[in-house]
Amino acid sequence: MGEVYDSMWDVIGGGCSWYCGAGGYQVTTSSRLSSQGNISYEPKNLKDFSFKTAWVEGVSGYGIGEYIKFTFNPEHPRLTKIILVNGYVKSKKAWEDNSRAKKIKMYVNHIPYAIVNLKDVYAEQYFEVDPIGHSDRKNSEELKQKDKFTIKFEILDVYKGNKYDDTAITEIYFDGIDVH
Repeated sequence: MGEVYDSMWDVIGGGCSWYCGAGGYQVTTSSRLSSQGNISYEPKNLKDFSFKTAWVEGVSGYGIGEYIKFTFNPEHPRLTKIILVNGYVKSKKAWEDNSRAKKIKMYVNHIPYAIVNLKDVYAEQYFEVDPIGHSDRKNSEELKQKDKFTIKFEILDVYKGNKYDDTAITEIYFDGIDVH
């Protein structure tokens, strides 16, 4: 685990990263909290490399059963690491006031993959996975014809916030293989 920095690029470091060759992917969620003035809680906040924005679920209560789903094109490089920034980390107060995921269920292509127990820390949390994605990478044209792959995270339990029921997650990003 690493501490949260002001700039995401301080965390990733200089030079080329896995994202240079990874290409885009989509993120959708089961709900989101309505915007508060010019502050939005959109799913895209989960992949914007900013610790100043967050996705916040938008149902009554703590968001148990709400989910985040990432959809990757078939030619996307395989994933081997998931990095999650739990809670609303734009400030220590925002992090303490909002609820945070405690336990999440991870699915790969709609099949349960793991139960992840998150720590209640104001920091990134990493977990390694066996390569996720298409392993046969010899023919790029054939690879493009394969099905997209998905990773879904479902909230099972939360650390309750001091002020709000709303459960927030600031970032989920990835590292992997098959680039450079």
